[in-house]
Amino acid sequence: MHIIVTDRDGNDHTLEALEGWRVMEIIRDYGLPIKAECGGACACGTCHVYVAPEWVGRLYPASEDEIYMLDSAFEVEKNSRLSCQILFTPELDGLRVTLAPGSES
Repeated sequence: MHIIVTDRDGNDHTLEALEGWRVMEIIRDYGLPIKAECGGACACGTCHVYVAPEWVGRLYPASEDEIYMLDSAFEVEKNSRLSCQILFTPELDGLRVTLAPGSES
């Protein structure tokens, strides 16, 4: 199982993904530049990603807390999510996300 992450330079990275891990943890553990200052507590907006359009409807909807935290993120779009709030499951095999501005480590 894997996810595909596009970095801010437009390069794609295929990362092995483990069930039950947060997408933010997968990205961080592979050494891609993601701040994730709060460590997954949904208390900042520094793990902001853009979810590929074909995947948006396949994710659980954002919680009120996540929507509130996205208000503090840079360049929020309709497909913006906090990667710490996306739990990887087998159904998300092949998920595509792009690192958003402001999430740089």
